[in-house]
Order: sequence, then C-alpha cells, then structure tokens
Amino acid sequence: QKNSCVLPEDLKNFYLMTDGFQMTWSVKTDDTPMPLGSMVINSVSKLCRLGGSSMYTLPNAPTLADLEDDTDEEGNGDKPEKPHFDSRSLIFELDPCNGNGKVCLVYKHAEPVVSPDTEIWFLDRALYWHFLTKTFTAYYRLLITHLGLPQWQYAFTSYGVSPQAKQWFNMYKPITINTALLSEEADTFVNKLDPNKVFKSKNKTPVLKKKPPSQPPGSQKSHTSMTSAKTSSLAGNSSRK
Repeated sequence: QKNSCVLPEDLKNFYLMTDGFQMTWSVKTDDTPMPLGSMVINSVSKLCRLGGSSMYTLPNAPTLADLEDDTDEEGNGDKPEKPHFDSRSLIFELDPCNGNGKVCLVYKHAEPVVSPDTEIWFLDRALYWHFLTKTFTAYYRLLITHLGLPQWQYAFTSYGVSPQAKQWFNMYKPITINTALLSEEADTFVNKLDPNKVFKSKNKTPVLKKKPPSQPPGSQKSHTSMTSAKTSSLAGNSSRK
C-alpha cells in the first residue's frame, strides 16, 4: 500500500507460507567449519525500496538516480530494457548477496500506474544491471540450483565470477560454471554415442587352417593291401619257427 503496487502472485504465495527465507551451509577444512553457501529471501519488513533516498546523510548528497548511467543501450535486440532508479521503476531488494551486489524485484513500468509485471534483476557493486529471470519462481529455482555459492549471480554477467568463486563452482557445481553452454541447445548436454564407432571391429583376415592333403582312393587301397601283406608274412614266419 505504501508504494501502490501489488506483489506478483508467486511471490505473494511464498510470503503467505513463510516470511522470508535464509539458509546457510558450511564446509569443513582442517576439522574447522567454514561458512560457504548462503540463500536469502528478505522478509516483507526488509523488502526495502532502492533509489528513493540518498545514500548519505550529508545535505545535497547524490542519490542512486543521480549516479545512474543513461548512456547504456536499452532494449537492443533480445536484451530487455534495464531498470531505472528514478520514478520510472520501482525496485525492491530481495537478497543483499553478502555485500557482493543486490538481487532486486523490479517493477519497470511505474508511470502513470504501476504495472503488475515484474522481473528479477541483479545489481552489481558498480551499479550495472544484469537480467536474471522474469518470475520469482524461476529465480528461486536458480537460487537452489546454484546452492547459494558465493557470487553465483555473477555467472549471469558478462565478466563472470571471480577466480576464487570459480574454484568453489568447479568443486560443487561444475556444469553451471560455463553459462555459454546453458544458453545453447539442450542437445549440448546429451552424450551422443555412435555405436558404429564404439563397437567397430577391426577388419582381420580370417586365418585358414591347413588341411592335410587328400590322398587318391587308389593309393589308400594299395597302402591297406601292403599293411595286410606284412601282417600275413609276419604270421607265417612265426608259424615256421
């Protein structure tokens, strides 16, 4: 009511179940637990608006709208139009990202009436916007899929995660570190097995067994007759003795 906007249906259902979400997990190094993963969805009371107030308490201090760079090209090609810190957009912080940036719920069309269409964007520390998802449900799935690893949101930027964060990705989520593969066709991850190449047998020449030379029938008969003649002669000699 304060900002004259309505929460998207999926985020409203989420807050009806639980007022925010926070989950951290650690790894053990040298028998000492070290906090690593962090998954956060701010509660309703911490769903603060960005860009409306000054960043400093000094008089005439600049606001985020004053620091916004309007020279960026907007909506070129498939790139969605980036949010604005002024009255054209309403921006609410969903996740402070441990100081590495901010995940924001963005109402991009706030004039003259706030549009119910929202998107999830990542604001890095240099105040550059990076599109994440169109719905809160899709972002929540990304959050769980990336296990809340440090700086995982930077995997969706043009400069990627830091070398230290990349080591954690290689250890716990090696398939998600290469976002170029995620944007390609689904067949990229299919293990294409060609059975003709895998089970291809080498062309071996069959070894032919040598058969003994066949003898003509006549020679077999003569050999048989010679054997019988020797046998009869031996029998006659024994009878004479």
